[in-house]
Amino acid sequence: QVQLVESGGGLVQAGGSLRLSCAASIRTFSSYDMGWFRQAPGKEREFVAAISSDGGVQYYSSSVNGRFTVSRDNAESAMYLQMNSLKPEDTAVYYCARKRLTTTQKLNPTLPASYDYWGQGTQVTVSS
Repeated sequence: QVQLVESGGGLVQAGGSLRLSCAASIRTFSSYDMGWFRQAPGKEREFVAAISSDGGVQYYSSSVNGRFTVSRDNAESAMYLQMNSLKPEDTAVYYCARKRLTTTQKLNPTLPASYDYWGQGTQVTVSS
């Protein structure tokens, strides 16, 4: 059974930093690309960052590029999101997700439909 558990959210002032963690109970975790998404109240879930199975390739949304860093530790079956220079508009519930494994098509890592398992989310609130 696949489980993804996020942690590390909280309340922080603008300009501050947080580090989110995603603990994964996935057999062969190192085989899967992973992603971070967020959802603010009244808004659709949006892509934040993604990382390839070996950690060698990262993708970022334009709104977080240069401020956030995604990483993973395959030995620990964990993924991380280091968030610096946080802004009030970063306030949202943050979710980690496992990207679908397929050999027949290339899936867009920025689309929620490309992911098959999701965590329960962790709240990040940035005060101004």
